[in-house]
Amino acid sequence: MIKKILFFTFFISSFLLKAQVSLNVSAIEVDEPVTITVDINSTDSNCNGLSNPSKVYMHSGIGDKTNAFGFSVVGNWGQDDGVGEMTPNGDGTYSITITPQTYYGLTQEQADNAAQIGMVFRNADGSQELKASGCNDFIFPVGKVQISIKNPTKNQVLISSGDNLTVSAEISFQGSVTVQGTFEIFYNSVSVATGTCGFPACNATITNITESGTVRFVGTAPSSTESGEASFEVIVAPTVVEEAIPSGLLDGINYSSDATKATLVVTAPNKDFVQVAGSFNNYTPTAVDVMKRDPSTGKYWLEINGLTSGKIETYQYWVFDKTPIANSPSIVKTADPYSTLVLSPFDDPGISSNSYPNIPSYPSGQEREVTVLQTGQTPYNWQVTNFNAPKEEDLIIYEVLVRDFDANRNYQDLIDRIDYFKNLNINAIQLMPVMEYEGNESWGYNTSFHMALDKFYGTEAKFKEFIDVCHQNGIAVILDVALNHAFGRNPLVRMWMNDPDNDGWGDPSSENPYFNETARHSYNVGSDFNHQSALTQEYTKRVVKHWIENFNIDGFRWDLTKGFTQNCSGSDETCTNAYQQDRVDVLKSYADYSWSLDPEHYVIFEHLGGQNEEKEWANYRLAEGKGIMMWGKMTDPYSQLLMGYSSNSNISGIGHKSRSQFNGPRLIGYPESHDEERIMYRAVNFGNSAVSSHNVKDLNTALSRMSAIGAFSITIPGPKMLWHFADLGMQNSIFTCNNGIVNEPGGTDGDCKLDTKPQPQWSENWISNVNRKKIYDDWARMNVLKINEPVFEGDYTITSGSLTPRIDIFNTTIPTTQLRNVIVLANFDVVQKTVNTNFPLTGNWIDLMDETNNTTYSASTITLQPGEFKVFGNQQATLSTENNVLENNIMSLYPNPTSKNFSISQNVSEVSVFDITGKRVKKFTENSIKNNLFSTTDLNTGIYFVRIKNDKNSIHTKKLIIN
Repeated sequence: MIKKILFFTFFISSFLLKAQVSLNVSAIEVDEPVTITVDINSTDSNCNGLSNPSKVYMHSGIGDKTNAFGFSVVGNWGQDDGVGEMTPNGDGTYSITITPQTYYGLTQEQADNAAQIGMVFRNADGSQELKASGCNDFIFPVGKVQISIKNPTKNQVLISSGDNLTVSAEISFQGSVTVQGTFEIFYNSVSVATGTCGFPACNATITNITESGTVRFVGTAPSSTESGEASFEVIVAPTVVEEAIPSGLLDGINYSSDATKATLVVTAPNKDFVQVAGSFNNYTPTAVDVMKRDPSTGKYWLEINGLTSGKIETYQYWVFDKTPIANSPSIVKTADPYSTLVLSPFDDPGISSNSYPNIPSYPSGQEREVTVLQTGQTPYNWQVTNFNAPKEEDLIIYEVLVRDFDANRNYQDLIDRIDYFKNLNINAIQLMPVMEYEGNESWGYNTSFHMALDKFYGTEAKFKEFIDVCHQNGIAVILDVALNHAFGRNPLVRMWMNDPDNDGWGDPSSENPYFNETARHSYNVGSDFNHQSALTQEYTKRVVKHWIENFNIDGFRWDLTKGFTQNCSGSDETCTNAYQQDRVDVLKSYADYSWSLDPEHYVIFEHLGGQNEEKEWANYRLAEGKGIMMWGKMTDPYSQLLMGYSSNSNISGIGHKSRSQFNGPRLIGYPESHDEERIMYRAVNFGNSAVSSHNVKDLNTALSRMSAIGAFSITIPGPKMLWHFADLGMQNSIFTCNNGIVNEPGGTDGDCKLDTKPQPQWSENWISNVNRKKIYDDWARMNVLKINEPVFEGDYTITSGSLTPRIDIFNTTIPTTQLRNVIVLANFDVVQKTVNTNFPLTGNWIDLMDETNNTTYSASTITLQPGEFKVFGNQQATLSTENNVLENNIMSLYPNPTSKNFSISQNVSEVSVFDITGKRVKKFTENSIKNNLFSTTDLNTGIYFVRIKNDKNSIHTKKLIIN
């Protein structure tokens, strides 16, 4: 029988899980068959569940006591490929029989050390999953004999040279605790003690320990030949070398021109020493891997030598405290807080190879995240090095959650849909957080590593390509950054944490130099950063520098800026919302730092609070053309207008003049954002249905009113924001669950707000739906008017509070012979209305939504049908159309139609093919371009659009018919 290394202190017995998952054996043996059965009828789990699946798959792994998935994972998430498929039993249960050693392809060493199996269950496409209660993976121990170490209570022990160590353990057999049996203790594979267990445990003492090592406790159950093992590490504190840190080094990885070396730096006040454990020393650090300490700053540093250029290495800091405060660990193993790429044993198995091909392997036998180190990397070749970002007052920002934008949930989706953005005429994309966050299915605000990209969305090179493509198309990229808080995986939390249950996770301790032990504002989630700490400010500025200088990011939207004060308590909302000087000052300093790196950098605060602070930020350095922009939430009044109700429909707050202290357009007004319910959802569920001929609850009727929403938001001077797919009339609730059910706040199953959303905009080809495409086209027209016409950088008045609101836009610096005045009218009632035009200038007024500029109006009144709107100008628009010129007489495709291939009548540098939804389906290689022969044999018959960049970098779009 193969011997097993078992859990250190705790295992989950199968009877606790049998309501959902059961075994046909009393204990799993690594080299013997076991049948695993899951009951999908069980209601024990509050983690989604499987509803009428056509198939059930087991996604599982095996590992040692530190990680149940550490040795091997079997299953391809979302793939209906038979790997892990279970057999239905006809009663709502499904079974699979495996022999772990062969099923997981274990080496003999892995088989000897296998301690636990982890599993989750899913339907065929991975859209539904079943986990254990508490949203945890199902975990089963491997082996009949279990060893539980009672002393020491931690799996890593820090001692001084010459100390003695008492070891105490209990033996259990098939779940029954026994205090009989025999044991043998080994230190670094040398037997140091043997004995027979008495009551209540097995006890022995290891004396005069002078070197670090591994204690291995081998216990044998009475009346049995079965044995089990448990082990823990002993670290003998070394002498730390005091030596000045070389000039110019920063926390994190410092690469050298010599690709065989790199220098690591970490700040660890109140710690006694730090070791570097990595692939380069087989995660068995010795005295040479103890970091030196700079006597002037206290920073720890170490030069790593003998590296191979281009080879991926991984490492952790092992941080030691000989005299920790109560409930804090002596040893913390953590990735580098300044990591730019981390590997996670928790999240990486669920990352698609389509999004992140050839993801580096997580190092076997380790626990928690590790940092990737790679010398000799090839830098990204930026195509745009001098991007001219749009003016703040012209910004049309499109807010995107990468996860919910398209089916593949990655940056390539965004690249492939670049024409969707460009044709909508937006000029900025704001991404919800893309930094490494906890889990894969997330909005990203639970950031764990602020300088690392989350691999779920793709590689660093692909993200840079996305930014580059945006810049090539005149689109700025803004990142949402969550620097108010972090969660338990963040190294700066873990290095100084309270961990009373010794599970390696915890909240900040009183010693933590970066985080508050308790939150200092009333809106906190996770652990609260202390932004009055010099170390926190240093860390924040490094994050800012990283994204601006290494990724050419054009701006930041700072999440939850109310949390940047130290003056309040977690329950004091009055204090949190009052003027706080420390918050004002530190956020100004972060803005200053951003502008020192990029003078045109967009600084945006999500404050949603007292206007005294917002005024001060908006006016800050305004004379220099800067100033800080604020989010301006206006969801409720716009919902009222769309639904057809006049109550609470005053939309004047979307403009900066509603915050009367502001100087200049520094408010980013929006009818929708990721945080608010879709106004279309409200319309089709709660809209005015009093008139059957215009029932707002009817989907198409509600869609017909969305263009007017755009007219009464986009046109108002100042930056504006659109939440993705509002431009197609997205009506799905933000509280839609994975299974399609809508659970609003207070629902018994949670509100599902953070759940992954379906993709009807692409699967149902919304762009070809006449009613939805009308919104897209109208908003695109408004966007291009707003961006290109100087009048929209002028002044305005809003007459609001009724269902026939009015906007007057004017720029008195423009002569009346040009477009100087714009009037926007709408009827949000459910019956027709006649309204006064009150044109401020005599003569014919142009309907600016008519691209021909041929429709005029001069009467004193106008009758508007329900949901109808008008945008009038005193003169024609002077829009540039250079980006839309097709030059049909110069460039052509031939043959067209085609069944096999086509050629192009000009020299070109890039060629891509898009389907009618706007998704790129093919990008041709340099070889195809060189030979001027573009194959279409792998495309279905239909209509496509070919996007071409010629040798003069001009962009052209051609229709192609494949028959």
